[in-house]
Amino acid sequence: MAAKTVLNYLPRESVVHKMTGTTKLAFFLLFTFASMITYNTWVLLGLLVVSLLAFRLSRIKFREVRFMMTFMLVFLLLNNLFIFLFDPNQGTTLYGTRTVLCHLFWRYDLTAEQLFYMVNISLKYFVALPVAILFISATDPSEFAASLNSIGISYKVGYSVAIALRYIPDIQRDYHSISQAQQARGVELGKKEPFFKRMKNSVNILLPLILTSLNRIDTISNAMELRGFGKNSRRTWYTQRPFARRDFIALGVGVVLLLISLTVTIRFGRFYNPFL
Repeated sequence: MAAKTVLNYLPRESVVHKMTGTTKLAFFLLFTFASMITYNTWVLLGLLVVSLLAFRLSRIKFREVRFMMTFMLVFLLLNNLFIFLFDPNQGTTLYGTRTVLCHLFWRYDLTAEQLFYMVNISLKYFVALPVAILFISATDPSEFAASLNSIGISYKVGYSVAIALRYIPDIQRDYHSISQAQQARGVELGKKEPFFKRMKNSVNILLPLILTSLNRIDTISNAMELRGFGKNSRRTWYTQRPFARRDFIALGVGVVLLLISLTVTIRFGRFYNPFL
């Protein structure tokens, strides 16, 4: 069975895939800034709608990025748990009121303000992650390198990032192959084994995986050196495309979203307060 990979390019016939790498990078940055600068619930809900719409337009299926979504949910739950454990009164401090829903234990009261604050934190994750996954999954690594170079980043850095993105699926496939080989030799890594025993057995995978990765890195670096990579100050890009109408529309939408977020934040503050 082929190994399932995550964080890799998923080619599709969609309007998102047809945009240039520069457009997708610029929209990603504009959208990320728009979501970072505000905690206003209504703005975040609007950005969430745009994020989900962009994801739908890409024609990427949820099951293809299910691992990253699940990882985000686990991280989000842990993040909210630690926010509550370390400062259960953060919400009451921000919103200026205290509405106790129930007493839990010791100094921990569950308040409506704290719940609302954690909902806004969760919204920020749900807004940003689909666009981040979409940017990685809908952008060819070579096109991504060209987009980095187009905004002034050295083509050496851009090409290194492109190679790293291409290398992620290879590492996952190598890990899967080595894992299958180790299990065939009797090293159990299944869910039936205790957690710490699985962790110990996983060490048997890391050493051959590291050696395989180092050998591949050496091969790639030698090949690039033999081809004279990095001799000139500039280079051309095979995957670079001219801007089309859809690119200008996407950039316009990104700028408008950022301006809306800035305007609401400046006029009404970063936080929407329903408790006053």
